Amino acid sequence: MAFKHVTVFGGSGFLGRQIVKSLLVEGVNIRVAVRHPERASFLKRMGREGQIELVRANVWEESTVARAVKKSTWVINTIGHYVEKSGATFDAIHGQGAHNVARQAGNASVERLVHISGVGADSDSDSAYVRARGIGEDLVKGAFQGVTVLRPSVLFGPDDSFFNTLAGLARQAPALPLFGMGRTKLQPVFVGNVAEACVRVLADPSTQGRVYELGGPRIYTYKALMKLVLDQVGKRRALFPVPFFVWDTLAALLSVLANPPLTRDQVKLMKSDNVVGEAALTLEDLGIDPTPVEEVLPTYIHRSSNPSAA
Repeated sequence: MAFKHVTVFGGSGFLGRQIVKSLLVEGVNIRVAVRHPERASFLKRMGREGQIELVRANVWEESTVARAVKKSTWVINTIGHYVEKSGATFDAIHGQGAHNVARQAGNASVERLVHISGVGADSDSDSAYVRARGIGEDLVKGAFQGVTVLRPSVLFGPDDSFFNTLAGLARQAPALPLFGMGRTKLQPVFVGNVAEACVRVLADPSTQGRVYELGGPRIYTYKALMKLVLDQVGKRRALFPVPFFVWDTLAALLSVLANPPLTRDQVKLMKSDNVVGEAALTLEDLGIDPTPVEEVLPTYIHRSSNPSAA
């Protein structure tokens, strides 16, 4: 891979940083395409002199996308949002934005395109997020022949927004609410495994045109994950069920805020399981053993100084 040039859209994000790190080990030259290159300057310290180039690109502006993919051998699109804000709608990011990247990659005669989507992506879903992911996949497949799609489940690892948020709540709140009975199933996947999957895919031409669903080695209920976090931070907290209609009402009330802490679509997501399909290609098909949550969580979620605190 030493003479390859890779453009990573969203390379400064949680997953993007890990992908950049994994590619650096392979010796490739990397162009990180982000809206604010000045905020991604820390990435340049990760590679050798000149190995990482930062460029401004906005997936809504095709001219900037075209410049970002120019003379690239491979392109990886990691850009995604869980919350719509400031005009950055799911359709704009996961749909039209992803289409722009794929179309310009094709125009630039890029050899390989890896598109990061999500488990459960479905263009017919009643969830705006899941529906946009599905529409985005369809658009990308139509614009770039042989695109490889990776659908990770909930990502975890240092600086994640999932377990770190739960740990913060566990440390501060006297009791913790569950979505419904807490029975929604999740299959968290280590961010390092997903980054490695990108490298394996690019190194193997037989992965072209395939879709891989990436999950960890275990499936948990939301309640089980809450208990896991409580054990890790050393706290005892009551877990109480909250009916989904209550969550729906709360999300509707909060929707008037500029940056609501909970959205109606997030509630919809918690009503459905987020696990790898039985017939799907997985991490194992790429020769990767999924890393358990229990192995990584203690490295960044630490016990409180007073474990017996109520």
